[in-house]
Amino acid sequence: MLVTSAKAAKKPGDPVYQAVLKGNREKIGVIVDQALAEGRQPKEIIETSLIPAINQVGKYFEDQTYFLPQLIASAEAMEKGIARLTPLLSADAKDQKATVILATVEGDIHDIGKNLVALMLRNYGYRVLDLGKDVSAEKIVAAAVKEGAAIIGLSALMTTTMMRMKDVVDCVREKGCSSKVIIGGAVTTQSFADEIGADGYSGDAASAVTLVDHLLENQ
Repeated sequence: MLVTSAKAAKKPGDPVYQAVLKGNREKIGVIVDQALAEGRQPKEIIETSLIPAINQVGKYFEDQTYFLPQLIASAEAMEKGIARLTPLLSADAKDQKATVILATVEGDIHDIGKNLVALMLRNYGYRVLDLGKDVSAEKIVAAAVKEGAAIIGLSALMTTTMMRMKDVVDCVREKGCSSKVIIGGAVTTQSFADEIGADGYSGDAASAVTLVDHLLENQ
């Protein structure tokens, strides 16, 4: 889930960096305010503290040093840090990123993983529209067309519902929708993504950002 910055990252001793790394959701706002009081600029804090920290969290998650609770805590800490800084950014400094539609497929009511993906993508500046759970292929594709979504992200946790992902892929083609379709969930794999004609597979929320970045960079 690495997202690079052109500027050098702050050292690990940086309090903002450490707050995200440790998932300090309660004090991140105060810590960010202290950084601002010291003269740091909002964009610089995001680029050299928040993003490098969540990148490191992603590495820890990938090598199983961190697990889902730590990942969620760090993602929520970063979200609060971003929320504190966003109003201070000038309009032209905000990165305008693509729209991503997320949904749990029809017949499936699980959405914890999808919700985490939404959180991570929003942290990285994507416009995310979460349609919720048990959503039909027609509704998903209609929303993607209406919103001009670059990506449709689908989640399924049950073997009985994973084939509904193929329904979405088929509907995308039938409607002439230009959105790329990515899938994820406990029962899904890269081979299944290939089988149904999806454009990508993410094994966890941490890698979803990298996948979306990669697909959009190679359009």
